[in-house]
Amino acid sequence: MRRYYVYILSSKSRVLYTGITSDLYRRIWEHKQKLVPGFTARYNVNRLVYYEEFSRVSDAIAREKQIKGWLRCKKTALIEAHNPQWMDLSEGWYEENT
Repeated sequence: MRRYYVYILSSKSRVLYTGITSDLYRRIWEHKQKLVPGFTARYNVNRLVYYEEFSRVSDAIAREKQIKGWLRCKKTALIEAHNPQWMDLSEGWYEENT
């Protein structure tokens, strides 16, 4: 069964970005590698701080739109309810090439 994800990324200075994808692993890797031109690459927004999983794309799209419509304080409260330390939830997903 296909899965869809709504996710929130943060920069180290806590600039936020909300997105949607059917392949969370791949999409976060693209953000981390700056393969997605625009906002996330420009502001170094590449830390996965929150995500939700859906079985229906329509539910995921509705949730993404809902979160994007929120004030920053409500987004922050959502993140901190599940990830109070703002840890990068994708840490350890990829082999580090340093």
